[in-house]
Amino acid sequence: MSSYVVKKTPGDTAWFRHDRFGMFIHFGLYSLPARWEWMQSYEFTKKEDYQKYFDNFNPDLFDAKEWARQAKAAGMKYAVLTTKHHEGFCLFDSKYTDFKSTNTPFGRDIVREFVDAFRAEGIRIGLYYSLLDWNHDDYPIDRVHPRRTDEDAEQQDKGRDMTKYAQYMRDQVTELLTNYGKIDILWLDFSYTRPDFEKKFHKPWMQFDGLRGKEQWESDKLIALIRSLQPNIIINNRADVKQDLWTPEQFQPTEWVHDSDDNELVPWEACHTFSGSWGYFRDEMTWKSDKMLIDMLVNTVALGGNLIMNVGPTGRGYFDYRAENALKAYADWMKYNSRSIYGCTMAEPEFKAPEGTKITQSEDGKRLYIHLQTYPFGKIAMDGLHGKVAYAQFLHDASVIEFKESYTVMDNGVNKEMTDKTFFSLPTVAPKMISPVIEVFLK
Repeated sequence: MSSYVVKKTPGDTAWFRHDRFGMFIHFGLYSLPARWEWMQSYEFTKKEDYQKYFDNFNPDLFDAKEWARQAKAAGMKYAVLTTKHHEGFCLFDSKYTDFKSTNTPFGRDIVREFVDAFRAEGIRIGLYYSLLDWNHDDYPIDRVHPRRTDEDAEQQDKGRDMTKYAQYMRDQVTELLTNYGKIDILWLDFSYTRPDFEKKFHKPWMQFDGLRGKEQWESDKLIALIRSLQPNIIINNRADVKQDLWTPEQFQPTEWVHDSDDNELVPWEACHTFSGSWGYFRDEMTWKSDKMLIDMLVNTVALGGNLIMNVGPTGRGYFDYRAENALKAYADWMKYNSRSIYGCTMAEPEFKAPEGTKITQSEDGKRLYIHLQTYPFGKIAMDGLHGKVAYAQFLHDASVIEFKESYTVMDNGVNKEMTDKTFFSLPTVAPKMISPVIEVFLK
């Protein structure tokens, strides 16, 4: 069994730490302007100017079953959909707002269709809910609000009541957690409490200094409500209260994420995009290579974490060709190598990854996986395995990999026997596979 002890949290993270790989889906009105999910804030767009996207929201090619099929093929075991992003637009039929998908020309409850389709494929259900809301009349203008630079912003802010807005959030979260069956993850997003956060847009009149944290969200009440409705649900930490899940965004940690207060290892999830944007961005060109996508998954699991990769559907509701290509890269690799991901974690400290590789280990400790991210010539030597290997094979085709526990090399004209490493003999030509994996069966 793995010797790593992971911090106990209120929700049940056992399945999560087994499944390791998920899909994020950012979908909303911002899919129509197709240039960042934050464009309303970045471009200081007025409500009346943003209205045209609501009036024309009609993703006629949306097919939740097709989304779910592609997620399953890619090896993703859970999926998280944006039920409401910062724009305030709801993809569900909430009785607390008119700003929802059922009131658009599309007229359908997208959350319902998502939940039903993904659940039918055996994929666990996650719902994202933005704590911010740039549409709600009681949400105070802050340092990222689209109206923050208006000449009359202070006047607009008068009378906005954060307490009423916090109740609105609880009412909507109640809908999400009672109307759609069992929900496995609630992804709340996000808090900003540092005084230097968007300081250039700070104004003296802003409520709460233009910042947002647990007091403003009334997070304790919100989380107590969530736990009362779905006791075993996983909740992230972005409501400014530690719960089940640490979520580093758009960077790759270099060690297992720790709780900064007690230094304990924690359940964590790296959240990333296929390109540089979360929402559909027609003209964005920094799409990651297939190898980078695979390496990100391996690197994350090799540090005891999960990876969730984001798709931003188009305004017509389908995954564009670049997103489909990225998902196919995962599908092609996971078809043969998923055993090195599911139920795996960081390898025990005694096993040292050779240069150019990453290693994962099954949680029962019986198998070690050497991911050849840089394919070596002829053989690879590894520390920590001496006397412990029963058998080795390429994972993708179960072809045997011969190994020796000593090897004679020529050193300045003298034969020298090396006995401190285990040597695996590899074919000269690499398999036609990104980062082929050696599966090592331990004694």
